[in-house]
Amino acid sequence: MSLWIPITLAAAFFQTLRFVLQKKLATTQLSAAGATFARFLYSAPLVAVLAYAYFQTTGQERPPLTAAFWLYGAFGGLAQVLATVCVVLLFKARNFAVGITFKKTEVIQTVLVGWVLLGEGVSLPGFGAIALGLFGVLLLSAPPDLVRWGLRDLANRAAGLGLLSGILFAVSGVCYRGASLQLPLEDPLARAGLTLACVTAMQLVGMAVWLRLREAGQMTAVWRARRVAVWIGLTSLLGSFCWFTAFTLQNVAYVNALGQVELIFSLMATVLFFRERVSLREWAGMAVLGASILTLVLVI
Repeated sequence: MSLWIPITLAAAFFQTLRFVLQKKLATTQLSAAGATFARFLYSAPLVAVLAYAYFQTTGQERPPLTAAFWLYGAFGGLAQVLATVCVVLLFKARNFAVGITFKKTEVIQTVLVGWVLLGEGVSLPGFGAIALGLFGVLLLSAPPDLVRWGLRDLANRAAGLGLLSGILFAVSGVCYRGASLQLPLEDPLARAGLTLACVTAMQLVGMAVWLRLREAGQMTAVWRARRVAVWIGLTSLLGSFCWFTAFTLQNVAYVNALGQVELIFSLMATVLFFRERVSLREWAGMAVLGASILTLVLVI
């Protein structure tokens, strides 16, 4: 078995587990921003220590960090923070599996943004996969208690949060790749580790300032919830490292395709952990959207 396969499966598992913990805290003890901050508070210091230790152990020198590196990293970090907040807010409006499925629209939206803004070609099968994905989004967008629904029912807060999270995650992924490409390092693990350490440090500082000014009590609440919150940081660290490593070992399209196993993990968490009901239309929407995403990443 190629090494990238178990690493990608581990990345999807850790990411699902992290969102499970964030949903648990966001619905009981923390705000959406507080649950997001917990991820960086308990992972950024550890990432920095591990990156430093890796450079020392391998005898590599840290390259100069250019303005372009910091710019890409800052925009990517901000987009990821906002996207995570959107997903946590979405968990309060819809069940866990639907929230994760909406997040996965980032694959479709990345292709669409590249086509509209950069003029990058999309094949006919690609357009077909996108159209199928849009149908899946329509099935998921309406509130689950609606039996008959029209276009007006699709314009709701949950759908908006889901699609916005997908756009922001797509932007963060592009920016992170842009940042890592600014580093003149041959070792992909060193490049990934240094980028991750710098980005999470910026996210930690930025969110701490925001919470101090706008939600001061949340910083204390995150500390009080540390018995659970610390695991958010650890699963975030493990998930991010696995994604970065998988992208260095295999084509991004194949990694994203296998990464759709996160939808299965999310369904298991929804039914077995949160005991949430999934409507027949939601099952259908998730199946259609998952098929669309899988098709798209295989044909691009």
